[in-house]
Amino acid sequence: MPVCDFFIVEELLHVSFHLTLDAMGPQFNGKETKTTGDFVLQLSSACTAVEILTSSTCTAIEDSQKKGFKANLALLRRPGEKTYTQRCRLFVGNLPADITDDDFKRLFAKYGEPGEVFINKGKGFGFIKLESRALAEIAKAELDDTPMRGRQLRVRFATHAAALSVRNLSPYVSNELLEEAFSQFGPVERAVVIVDDRGRSTGKGIVEFASKPAARKAFERCTEGVFLLTTTPRPVIVEPLEQLDDEDGLPEKLAQKNPLYQKERETPPRFAQPGTFEFEYSQRWKSLDEMEKQQRDQVEKNMKDAKDKLESEMEDAYHEHQANLLRQDLMRRQEELRRMEELHNQEMQKRKEMQLRQEEERRRREEEMMIRQREMEEQMRRQREENYSRMGYMDPRERDMRMGGATTMNMGDPYASAAQKFPPLGGGGGIGYEASPGVGQPAMSGSMMGNDMVKMLQVE
Repeated sequence: MPVCDFFIVEELLHVSFHLTLDAMGPQFNGKETKTTGDFVLQLSSACTAVEILTSSTCTAIEDSQKKGFKANLALLRRPGEKTYTQRCRLFVGNLPADITDDDFKRLFAKYGEPGEVFINKGKGFGFIKLESRALAEIAKAELDDTPMRGRQLRVRFATHAAALSVRNLSPYVSNELLEEAFSQFGPVERAVVIVDDRGRSTGKGIVEFASKPAARKAFERCTEGVFLLTTTPRPVIVEPLEQLDDEDGLPEKLAQKNPLYQKERETPPRFAQPGTFEFEYSQRWKSLDEMEKQQRDQVEKNMKDAKDKLESEMEDAYHEHQANLLRQDLMRRQEELRRMEELHNQEMQKRKEMQLRQEEERRRREEEMMIRQREMEEQMRRQREENYSRMGYMDPRERDMRMGGATTMNMGDPYASAAQKFPPLGGGGGIGYEASPGVGQPAMSGSMMGNDMVKMLQVE
């Protein structure tokens, strides 16, 4: 029998639940949690828990709010569970034609505040969304087949129109990764990876969106494209979820009582006797079913072999692909290194050319400076010669060169040599070159010739 656990603060246990717990009798058992100061009640059903939380005997809890406690139906919500999802939506059929929205809400008032209410009075059905899945299950268990104004209500979980089936999942895909991957298409209410009895992934999962457009977008994108969840190139296959009712099934009261029903129900359940008509055709049905099973097993085996082969080929191809990527990366790096070397060589060549140009420019400037200097010296020499020629004197250096031979000849007469090197700077009547015949008397006066000599010495 299913049980329901919830926590009650220890100091409020006797104040709040004394009468209720006494009335419950053997339906529950309790255990104290010393470390937290709580008390855990284990009831026979979730309905009993709701009765405790919503009954009139809980009024003392409201009076004890000053102590920081308030009973609410949120205690029945699982940790981390999202509220008011499509899983909490109930279909209510066979409603009276005169039912109102207020009547419909009062019907579910004890199960918390509804998040969505819809009634089709013409067809006699409605939808309501509660806070949690547990509350919806409790409401369904309590209100299904209850009378209301002469009609038996039919309460079922509404079909989730925004749910998708996902398969071909990697063993390393978790609920959280599945939800994170599909959240790009829209808000996800629930994402679950289906596991076997040992907790191992079956490669299948369920994704429930909050709206139909998000589910439609995810289905179209994953069908047209290739959606990968992990490193392995293993695309997920997305299909609309086939929703089957494996809880309520088909009760006798809902079976169609037509002539075929009456004919099939004429004979009670039994085992066919060998050798009879029933046994012969029953055996043929069993043979057909066995053949279908064998073919399914063979197809599954072939598919498993094909998947294993593809897995092996993919593994080999993946390693080859990684090797190719490494080779391409190595070639790219080598090409980059070659380009860098070329750029370095080009830069060095440019630097050498620039140095050569600078050296050539420096030599050219030096040559120009030397030429300019020689020209200036030549110009100064010519100017001195012109000055000496105007003054009637010869350049001492030129005179020394010309008189080099005479000097050697007059080595024994120092006075004659001195007179030749340093002629007198007398007045207008003086003789300029007594030892040099043929030189005329200068036309300048003594003062003018003295000034010209000063200028000539300044130029030198």
